[in-house]
Amino acid sequence: MQTNKVLASSAFEKATGWKLFLKTILARSYPRVIGMQREKSWLFFDVFLPMLAVAAYVYVYRAIGAPEEYVGFVVVGGAMTAFWMNILWSMSSQLYWEKEQGNLSLYIMAPNSMMAILLGMALGGLVATALRAVAIIVIGSILFHVQYSVSSFTNLIVVFLLAMTALYGMGMMSASLFLLLSREAWHIANLAQEPVYLVTGFYFPIKSFNFWIALAASFIPLTLGLDAMRQLIFPSGAALGFLNVTVEIAVLVVLCIFFVAGAKFLLDYMEKLAIREGRLTESRR
Repeated sequence: MQTNKVLASSAFEKATGWKLFLKTILARSYPRVIGMQREKSWLFFDVFLPMLAVAAYVYVYRAIGAPEEYVGFVVVGGAMTAFWMNILWSMSSQLYWEKEQGNLSLYIMAPNSMMAILLGMALGGLVATALRAVAIIVIGSILFHVQYSVSSFTNLIVVFLLAMTALYGMGMMSASLFLLLSREAWHIANLAQEPVYLVTGFYFPIKSFNFWIALAASFIPLTLGLDAMRQLIFPSGAALGFLNVTVEIAVLVVLCIFFVAGAKFLLDYMEKLAIREGRLTESRR
């Protein structure tokens, strides 16, 4: 009898600390990973619609006689748009939507960390979005005969991981900002969608801009991440790159620290605001 009690108590033992943090991440990422398998039509449109924009730029570059590497730039950039759309609509706006649906108060009251909840969303969204990005690269490479020449797989993996860490940190930080701005979040998300396509150089080398414009655009992690990846996977990428890959990796490390720390600060502020004043936006009652 005593043994059964011990087993029962251990089975229902409360998770705390890092164990609770990790369990929250896995639990929150699960719906996003499973959800993408339940609605197959979403996968089709998430791949097909970005391919239309990719094809348009490819035919424009070929019509004006641009270097063939530009076709590869477009295909890689088109794949990375999937990550930006995921950040904009499934991360930055997420807390605002949860508030509208009545779920945010449950997140605030739960004993787990808001950081863990958003990290779970990020992990689940990253897995789903990565599959779509790979599909775009594979289909685009086959259709437009793109040739790759990777100079360093290690640096390529490091750049991608740093860019995703900084980007999803930016998404977590902006999720708090969008929530605090209340209904303005929807307008900001719509406003940010197309301009970011331009300033981050999704479909052309960022070096085409003035140095100071390109430097300002580098605040968005995808700008330097995409530029560094192009330098590493195309023969003429280094000549068309904005900064040296080593410098871009160092800047991405700084952006990772800044956005993750900023996300932690704003999420803590949002929780304190909700507990102290009983509201979840900056608008006064």
